[in-house]
This record gives sequence, C-alpha cells and structure tokens, in this order.
Amino acid sequence: MLRIGVECESIEGKNSDLPANRQVFGVGKMIIKLLEEISRRPELEKDYHFVLYFKNNIPDLPFLKAPVFETKRVSVPFFKNRLFPIYYFALLPMRLWFDRPDVMFWPNYMLPIIAFGKSMVMLTEDVYYEARAGELPFRYRLAYKIFCWWTAKFATKIMAISETSKGNLVKLYGIEPNRIVVNHLGVDIENHKSQITPAPERSTVRGTTNHKQNPNFLIPNPYLLFVGQMFPRRHAKETVLAFEQLVSNHSQILENLGINNLRLILVGPDKYPEPTIDLFVEQINKRLGRETVIHKNYVEDSELVELYAGAKALVYVSDREAFGLPPMESLSFGVPPIVMDNELGHELFNEYAIYSKSGGAGDIADAIKQVLNEVGSSTVLRTSRLEFVKKYNWKSFANRWLQILQSIK
Repeated sequence: MLRIGVECESIEGKNSDLPANRQVFGVGKMIIKLLEEISRRPELEKDYHFVLYFKNNIPDLPFLKAPVFETKRVSVPFFKNRLFPIYYFALLPMRLWFDRPDVMFWPNYMLPIIAFGKSMVMLTEDVYYEARAGELPFRYRLAYKIFCWWTAKFATKIMAISETSKGNLVKLYGIEPNRIVVNHLGVDIENHKSQITPAPERSTVRGTTNHKQNPNFLIPNPYLLFVGQMFPRRHAKETVLAFEQLVSNHSQILENLGINNLRLILVGPDKYPEPTIDLFVEQINKRLGRETVIHKNYVEDSELVELYAGAKALVYVSDREAFGLPPMESLSFGVPPIVMDNELGHELFNEYAIYSKSGGAGDIADAIKQVLNEVGSSTVLRTSRLEFVKKYNWKSFANRWLQILQSIK
C-alpha cells in the first residue's frame, strides 16, 4: 500500500456550514477538488492510504470522512492560528520523520529544508516574481526566495499546471525539464451541464438587493463578470475603467444590442497593496449616476454558479498566470472569457477566448465590444465551448496526480 502525505493547511478555513467569507481560493480550491475526487473512488483503498496534515483545525467537510483518508493535526503549541512558518518548516517535517510517508505532496510551492524523503511540490512562476518584485511583506518574499529555490533544487518531482508554466520554471529556476510534470487543473463540468441556457432566459437569484450587507442579492441582467482575487497584475481597476468607457462612450452600441442597462459584477477580495476597489467602484458609480458596478468580496458557491451561467462574458486579463481557473470555469457554462493575449492564453483557450492586447482600459474595452458583438447567447457557440473545456476536469487531474506519485514511489 502506498502511503501519501498531503499538506492541507490551505483548506482549514473551508467548512460545509460556514458562510461564504470563509471560501478558499487558488491552492486551497485545488486541494478540495482533488480530495473530493479521490473520496469518490473506494477502489483506491486497497492500494493507497492518504494522510492529510493540518495546522489548527480539521474542517468539517464530508469527503474528509472517506476511509481512504487519515487526518492529523500538527499544531503549534501555545500559538493557536499563528506561526505558520513553525508549523510548515519545522514541526510538520519533524512529524514526517516518524510517519514516513512514501511520498509527500507539498502544494504550497515550498519544500522545507529538513523535509527528507520523496516529494512532489507544486510550483509556479508567480512565486518567483513575487519573491523578487512583489507586494507581499518582506518575510513572505524571503520565504519564497529561499524555499522555492530549495524546491527547484531538491524536490523529487515538480508539478506545473500548464506547459507555459513549465517552460517558465525551466528558464527562471534552471530546472531540468524531466523533473517537471504538467498537470492541468480542472473545472466542475458535470455540475454545469444544466446551466448553459442563454443569459436572458435565466431568472435571478432570490435575495435582498442590499448586496453590501447580505451575501445574497438579485443578480441584474445583463452583466459582465470578474472573478478572482484582485491584484494589480489582474487589472481589476483597468477592467472597471474599461467598463466606464464602454457605458459612457458607446451607449448607442449597447442600445442597439438591447443591453443599455449593462452592469459589471466583481467577485473577489481586494489584494491591492492599498485598498483600491471599493472606493474606485463608488467613484465610478457616482460619475455614471447609477449603480453600474457591483463588488462583492465573496459569494456562496451556488450563487457563483448563477453568476457564471448568466454572464455575457468573463473579464480576466492577467499579466501572468500559471493556469487561471475562472476563464475555464466560465467556458464550462459556454460563457466566453476575455484574457490576455499571451502564450498561456493561446495554449489553454485557442479560439474560444477573446484576447486583450494589453491590460490597458482601452484594450479591455475593445475586447468587451468584440465579445458583445458576437452571437454569444447562441446555443451552438455555447455548446461548442462546453465541449472544448471538457478535457479540463478534476477526474483527469486526479488520475495524472496519482500517476506522478506512482512514478516516484
């Protein structure tokens, strides 16, 4: 039986009975989807045993109760909910000396120096740039600089999540290509099949219109959507400016398309160095004389499904990503994404995305006009997008993940 360790601190904030403001993003979302998929496969019990390591709390998630999983806490004494570095770089590796898993999966990019044994570490180029020119506090950037370099040198296998990302890792860290395995992320395609009817035919989510006070609100039609944590490189501010330009300067185009009441909905926490988005949205709405831009830090998963399904387009123009799930998620509803015109975009989306030449407001506005002018609500186009994205699914991701582990056991 193969014993696989998985570092799971990134999903501690997600519980089945907690409100949406405890959602997880990025690495945490990937871990949840991976473990959910594994929990659905009772046949794995005869060949695998997965030991899941947490720092403070084991979340109340039904799939964690699957017999194939064993959960363990490696808490930092006297410092509840604090001192992640002590847990991650000292206490957890020391625990592994005694538990001796056959392979340890580290999804948070960093391999501890005292972590012996075989390892698979997920790594992206984002942490390289963050360590050298990012906006995070110095202690985080220093940790990325030291321990991601250690990952590049000493991890048994490195998991990249796109071919573009693999190529960047080879160049930036000088890693031998045969040590990097590509495993594309997935989307919940099966759950979305019933959600591909055109936006005008959809009803709104019940709830209060006071969306600033309540996580549920009436979703206005028609609208554009932005989903994800908001960093400068993802051009959330420029997206709002592009929308303002569109509404202010091209009202006749919108009227001809029957969407003169178009809105922009932004979903995700503001991660700018200084809080930016809420004040900016307030200023834009004041200039336009009505609430045309809505920002919510979090929404419930069911509400996010409604938002994706009813959107005219998703705007996700990012300078760099290792993968970028929101555009794939929008495609799984047949909704076209607007992404940056770069190598990764063309690798993943081909002709199924609209490309912005830069992150400037003018270019984003042009891309929005392009997507609004296409027959975006036609069943043929929406269904073809849905068929295209089927290859990016969590079942395939889990299969490749298990294959990688088998190759290094």
